[in-house]
Amino acid sequence: MRMSKLVGKRIKEDPKDAQTVSHKLLIRGGYVRPVSAGIYSLLPIAKRVISKIEKIIRDEMNKIDGQEVLLPVVLPKDLWEESGRYDTVGAELLRFKDRNGKDMLLGMTHEEAVVHLVRSEINSYKQLPAMLYQLQTKYRDEARPRAGLIRVREFTMKDAYSFHTSQECLEEYYKKAHTAYENIFRKLGMDNVVSIESDAGMMGGNVSHEFMAIADCGEDTIFLSPNGEYRANKEIATCAINYGEMADELPLEEVHTPGQKSIEDVSKFLGMKPENTGKAVMYVTGDKTLVFAMIRGDFEINEAKLKKSLLLKDLTFATDELITAAGVVPGFASLLNIDTNKVKIIVDNSIAKSANLIVGANKKDYHCKNFNLLRDVQMDNIKIDDISTVRVGDPCPITGEPLEVKRGIEVGNIFQLGTKYSAAMGCNYLDKNGKSQAMIMGCYGIGVGRSMASIIEHSHDKWGPVWPISVAPYQVHICALNYKKAEVKEVAEKIYADLQNAGIETIFDDRGEKPGFMFNDADLIGVPFRIIISPKTIANNQAEFKLRGEKDAEMLDICDICNKMKTVINDALEKL
Repeated sequence: MRMSKLVGKRIKEDPKDAQTVSHKLLIRGGYVRPVSAGIYSLLPIAKRVISKIEKIIRDEMNKIDGQEVLLPVVLPKDLWEESGRYDTVGAELLRFKDRNGKDMLLGMTHEEAVVHLVRSEINSYKQLPAMLYQLQTKYRDEARPRAGLIRVREFTMKDAYSFHTSQECLEEYYKKAHTAYENIFRKLGMDNVVSIESDAGMMGGNVSHEFMAIADCGEDTIFLSPNGEYRANKEIATCAINYGEMADELPLEEVHTPGQKSIEDVSKFLGMKPENTGKAVMYVTGDKTLVFAMIRGDFEINEAKLKKSLLLKDLTFATDELITAAGVVPGFASLLNIDTNKVKIIVDNSIAKSANLIVGANKKDYHCKNFNLLRDVQMDNIKIDDISTVRVGDPCPITGEPLEVKRGIEVGNIFQLGTKYSAAMGCNYLDKNGKSQAMIMGCYGIGVGRSMASIIEHSHDKWGPVWPISVAPYQVHICALNYKKAEVKEVAEKIYADLQNAGIETIFDDRGEKPGFMFNDADLIGVPFRIIISPKTIANNQAEFKLRGEKDAEMLDICDICNKMKTVINDALEKL
């Protein structure tokens, strides 16, 4: 490709609204252009990167017996009603009516569509297991798109769905898919990606993993042991904290605490530490049930754990009016003296394993000292579980070492869905005995555009991206200085033709721009290998060879350039 013909210009300054490195460089390098909030056009060099990412994904999916399909972007409401998700997914699902008044939607995920397909094509255990995958445009009406391609509304995703006759078969395939994902991200040059345990969320299922690209701009919080043996998303991370020896129980004592409502205020007022207190947090469910959650004062409630423990989909903070109506005093809430039939109660392990705590007295301007859960509360209808958020430095549940925290971008995820969708939608097969059974499903996703952005977050310098050879838009960038001089033009054109004929992907700057302008553009494009030709190098029958991101250069004989490029490209690919 000649730079004089390349569609897409480089931009000198950072876009005003761009905060992340990848957002800035994708705009400045002529890779993407915004159309609307969270919606982008891909320019030619971006499309080349995306195509290479997709090829790597396809190769690995095919190796685990995946069969590629293409499912519709526009889907009827009926399918999502079958699965039960149409009314449970919020505004991020874009709903509309077609010209005939039929309710339709834009697919943000395709479980329903693939189940609709499979239930008509597979009907016997002899056809299972099977895996279908696609690379498809999806739309999620994201409330706050940000960070360029990292959080968008319209995006390309590889999603795969496997179908099995048993949980054991699914688990075996799940391991293969996990390995395939590790191979994909390694081949993409993303050695910063880690697999972590995660919460299945709206997807459903009991087992799931997220593949996180470690990056400062990541939205997800990841807890890791120092040796990497334990890795988990904040939503499900646990720790092996020791709450200490249970002290002798002291008599419950009511104390006057006028106007002291927060943990900080009460602790200071009574001369105690937050870990000697218990706090109550009140929520309300979608059906207006009040949820009373209690946790030790030095911990925070993890709402993902709370929802999972109580099998709830939606939770919001309760208003003082709802709290009061249930016989609970806001600011002084307690499990003491309340009707447990009016609220759903869950207590964190930190309360159950601590003694003599200060808690609300469920009476305005009063707290109680020396609260002991099992002694002071009738435990009927009360659940004890881990609903706390892990903190930096808490002991790892495996090694006992202090947990570290990092930020991550979710670039892939895999789920063991079970029969959540197949049972609801009648996706069945006949077993060996001729009995109808619901297929057991797995689900496997990778964000393609997000992966491209994450590669840049991991691999860049202050001048531009440093693309891994496997996904770079081109493999070699020729910079011809003083191109209008006949001897430079002749040599540059020959090298360009030779590389092209050898099947080496080459971009050739034939514009005759000044060296500084030319090199700035080359850095913003980020091709791994650069050949620089000038009157000075030609005088010695040589060209300058540089690796993107490296200061040192090597002089090559012009006649050796093609063979040298073949060697360095093959070596770079083999290292991935």
